[in-house]
Amino acid sequence: MTALAILGGVALTGCGGPETPRAETLAPPGSPSPAGPSPGRASPASPSAGSPSPAASAPDRAEKPPTLAPGPAGLTPVFERRAPAPSPSPGRNDKVVALTFDADMTADQGPRAEAGEHFDNPGLISLLRRSKVPATVFMTGRWAEEYPSQARSIGTDPLFEIANHSYSHYAFSTPCYGLPTVEEGEMRGEVERAFDAIRATGARQVVPYFRFPGGCYDDASRKALAPTGVTAVQWDVVSGDAFATDADAVAQQVLDGVEPGSLVVMHCTRSAAPVTEEAVRQVVPALRERGYRFVKVSELMRG
Repeated sequence: MTALAILGGVALTGCGGPETPRAETLAPPGSPSPAGPSPGRASPASPSAGSPSPAASAPDRAEKPPTLAPGPAGLTPVFERRAPAPSPSPGRNDKVVALTFDADMTADQGPRAEAGEHFDNPGLISLLRRSKVPATVFMTGRWAEEYPSQARSIGTDPLFEIANHSYSHYAFSTPCYGLPTVEEGEMRGEVERAFDAIRATGARQVVPYFRFPGGCYDDASRKALAPTGVTAVQWDVVSGDAFATDADAVAQQVLDGVEPGSLVVMHCTRSAAPVTEEAVRQVVPALRERGYRFVKVSELMRG
C-alpha cells in the first residue's frame, strides 16, 4: 500500500473569485504555520451527456470507498494526493492521476440560472465519456437541485463518482474569496443537506468525500464536520481554470504540475470556467502519451 498524503494544507482554487491561489499548511491543532504555494511547473457515435457510457466498467459493489481515520483531536482528515511507492511492485503502474471537477453553485444563484446563466457543463461530461476518463465530481446540493437529470446521469455512470461540495458553496472559514460564511453550528447540516439533495436525484455512486468551498478550512470547521464521517479532499495541482479565458494556459499549467499520484482540481461550471472542456481535450492525450492513467479519487486513495 502506498503512503497517503494526509495533510492539513490547502491551495485555494479561486472557486469564489479570480484571485491568485495561495496555500497554507496547518500544524497540529492550535498551532497553524503558513507555507507558500507549490511552484507551478510552469469514431463510434458519442454518448449524450444524459446517457451513461456503455464502455464504462461496472463498479466493484463489494468494496466500499476508502476513507481516512480522523486526525488529531478527532478532526476531519484531509487527503491531498497519493505519494508514489518508494519502489513500485513489478507490473504496477504508479503513474496515476485523478481529475476532479467542482460543480459550483451557491444557494442564492437561482435567479441567475433562471436568467440563462449556465452553472453546468454537459459538454465536459460528454468529453470525459468519449475519452473514457474516470473522474470525481464535487457537487453542491444547490447544483444537484438545479440540474437533477445531469446529477442523476453522472451519479449512475460507473465512470464517475459524486462527492460533496456543501449545499450552498459558502465558506467554512474566512477570508475565502468573498464568499458568505457558514456559521460553525450549521456546517454539519450543510454537508448532510448536500448529500440529501444529491441522492434525491437518483445518483447512486456517491462517495463519503467532501471538498471545502474555495478550499478554505481551519481546525474549527474540521472539528464541526467530524461527525459526518467524511474525508476532506484537497489537491496538489491547481488547474487555474476558474475564470480563465486561455485554454492553452490552463492545459499547460496542469501538464507542468502533474506528477505520479497527483490530484487535479478543475471545474464543471461553464459560467465560471468556460475553457475547461477545451483544456481537458488537450490534457488527456498529453498525459496518456506520458504513460499516465486516470483514476477516481476513491482509487487514488485506495493506493
